[in-house]
Amino acid sequence: MKLLFDQNLSPKLVRALSDIFPGSVHVQDENLDRADDSDVWKFARNNGCIIVSKDIDFSERSLIFGFPPKVISIRRGNCSTKQIENILRSHCDDIITLRQNPDLGILTLY
Repeated sequence: MKLLFDQNLSPKLVRALSDIFPGSVHVQDENLDRADDSDVWKFARNNGCIIVSKDIDFSERSLIFGFPPKVISIRRGNCSTKQIENILRSHCDDIITLRQNPDLGILTLY
């Protein structure tokens, strides 16, 4: 299962979570760090990625345009990269359910 980490999250998450989310990438890795949300959305859809972001724009885009791609919305204020890693690790089963359930498009994590 590939995650695509948005610009508002650290690129270090790719390596930190590679044991449970192999093949994940950061927008920076794909030269999308200055791209608009539409280009990030298209990349995720075309490459089978779930977008992970702290930006609510992707959740709203999912409500308007549907999915894929699916979106993990992290709704935690200022926090460390380690805290984001821990949130994603602790919700690994929920993320798997998001990926497998055709009726789910957004997972909001606090």
